[in-house]
Amino acid sequence: MSVFEKIQSARENRDIQAYAEVMAEDCVFVRHQSGTEMRKPEIVEMLGNMMASGGDFGDTRLIYENDDILVVHSINDYPDGSRESLLAAYSLKDGKITRLETGATPLAK
Repeated sequence: MSVFEKIQSARENRDIQAYAEVMAEDCVFVRHQSGTEMRKPEIVEMLGNMMASGGDFGDTRLIYENDDILVVHSINDYPDGSRESLLAAYSLKDGKITRLETGATPLAK
């Protein structure tokens, strides 16, 4: 199963443990909007909160995936009522996510 298929399954099943298993222990999420970085425990907490509160990852489509990179586009509806078009680039190593960077465009509901 590809990394894309694993994270899609985890999202659809709202299974944060399955999602966490796809992340390397030193995984970093680069947050360009705030200029900060999150480490795996913070990423897991954020995604877990989104899954628990009914956030919708929307229609997600695979742009490209190989052993080194995964590129995904989605339209996300968040629990706070906001909506974004999200382009995500996942750096991969040994089948695990090592780095995640996103570009988000706010959308009107």
